[in-house]
Amino acid sequence: MCVLPVVAASRECHLCRVSSPSTTPASRAAKAWRDGFFAVVAGFAVMFAVAAAGAACAGAGSLPGGAFPRVVAAVAVMAAGGSVEPSGGAGALAGAAGQLSVMPLSVSLAGALTVGCAFLRPLRGRAVAGPRELLGRAVPLVVLWLLALMGTGLAARQTFGLLPGDSPLGTIGELLDSAPTVGFETDLPVTALCGLLWIVGLLVVALLVSRRAPLPASVVRFHTAVRPAAFATLVLLLAYVVLGFFTAVVVACTQGHAERTLAVVLLGLPNLAWLALSLGLGGAWEGRVEGPFGLPMPRLLDQVLRGPERSTVDVSTLAERDSRAWWLVVVAAVLLLLGTGVLAAVRSPAGVRPWRQALHLGVALALAMLTVCLLTGTHAGFGLSLLGIGDVSGLGEEVELTPVLWRNTGLALLWGAVAGFLGTLLARPLRHRGPVTSKDPTGL
Repeated sequence: MCVLPVVAASRECHLCRVSSPSTTPASRAAKAWRDGFFAVVAGFAVMFAVAAAGAACAGAGSLPGGAFPRVVAAVAVMAAGGSVEPSGGAGALAGAAGQLSVMPLSVSLAGALTVGCAFLRPLRGRAVAGPRELLGRAVPLVVLWLLALMGTGLAARQTFGLLPGDSPLGTIGELLDSAPTVGFETDLPVTALCGLLWIVGLLVVALLVSRRAPLPASVVRFHTAVRPAAFATLVLLLAYVVLGFFTAVVVACTQGHAERTLAVVLLGLPNLAWLALSLGLGGAWEGRVEGPFGLPMPRLLDQVLRGPERSTVDVSTLAERDSRAWWLVVVAAVLLLLGTGVLAAVRSPAGVRPWRQALHLGVALALAMLTVCLLTGTHAGFGLSLLGIGDVSGLGEEVELTPVLWRNTGLALLWGAVAGFLGTLLARPLRHRGPVTSKDPTGL
């Protein structure tokens, strides 16, 4: 009986001697760089895999000049917030100008989930972490991410010729006896800036939504106000993506075009799913589709946008062509009131008052909708000119879809407040996590 304490003490001293080198600043820095390297490699590997699968389903594998790997790199750059500019021409007498502002959010979401989980994994198990430690973890990841993004941007550039008859540019080539070319390249300065905002924003969101991630002691007191609402909002966004996936599967099985549907799923599923969320909340978008090409989108949306002038897209304009569009409102109401509101209330301490829970969820949903609108907006165009005079009729195209920000964010704030208030009332019979206190735990 006297031997056990001695053995335990000797083991404790041995562990202290073994683990003491790992607590030195140099070893902590090395571990942070190693973990950051792992997160960046994993994130880009997932993004490249999803982008390659989506581009292959979209037909990019048949592009001339072996451009497929560079197209995949361009998709990854755009998914990380970078800028890829299209270009082209057909000799000295004909030119082309293009603009491409669209983010393949399926690729973005896959990379964000991978990097976020890899960043949070070493930080779990503690409630508090100092700002210096969090910065020591974040800075290596951010630096390595930007280096990988710049390398991908250098690879995401290509110029290749088109054979006559392959595209409208082929017609110009036959008329002018000049080989038409199209291509794209990365705007590296813009990509570096937007990529920095993308990765920093991702790490901040990861710390906000994860209940197991430590925070600085000065902001721990606010976690009951921020984390439940932020987590519930994230679950709502992911639920819409999952719902959109099953809808796409049904469409592919019933209406055919499985390869094209799979390309939309692998490249732009969140674009359409979160657009449906904003429309279900009563939001609106403006835009138009002009030309024979366009971007992959539901036929109903294409019909509303295709016209000589800009059109407004909301539930009422969609319902004029298909009354099933009203189901967007029903789905949004059910998921918000019975899902998001209750989830935020259950994850909050029971002492949070209903009006404060309404404020928390309303602000969280409004900020999420603002972010969704900024990420989902689309502007893509390509035009041809002869002798520098105008666009060639029938050979230009433009796809534009921009949010009505004040309407979308304002209605999200209202819906979130209602969901937060009702969710608190509905969650009262359920078991709350955290102690019941007489004071508001936020201390506000």
